Amino acid sequence: MKIERFEDLIVWQKAKELTVIVYSIFQNNKDFGFRDQIQRASVSVMNNIAEGFERKGAKEYSRFLYIAKGSAGEVRSMLYIARELDYIDKETFDRCYSLAEDISKMLAGLVKKVES
Repeated sequence: MKIERFEDLIVWQKAKELTVIVYSIFQNNKDFGFRDQIQRASVSVMNNIAEGFERKGAKEYSRFLYIAKGSAGEVRSMLYIARELDYIDKETFDRCYSLAEDISKMLAGLVKKVES
């Protein structure tokens, strides 16, 4: 199956899922700096996948995928702080962390494919 739209990419779909979860979990969090940062990081993952895909050039696409991967790492890092500050419980941490980690792995695989 040929991928013709970024919306067809499973990694983008998972990144969107992570973004919706993060926005939902932290929507009422009063630590505005924290909330805004983790929300921006999560949306950055899906948006960089989309932007890179739309650029069509392999070099640029790869660069945006690396940025998306970095943002997925930022989400994982912030989840540790959220857990330490009791903004989320262990189950929520595990669910979000696992999804962000899966996205990072998928992005690494996609980078290899794009760069080959």
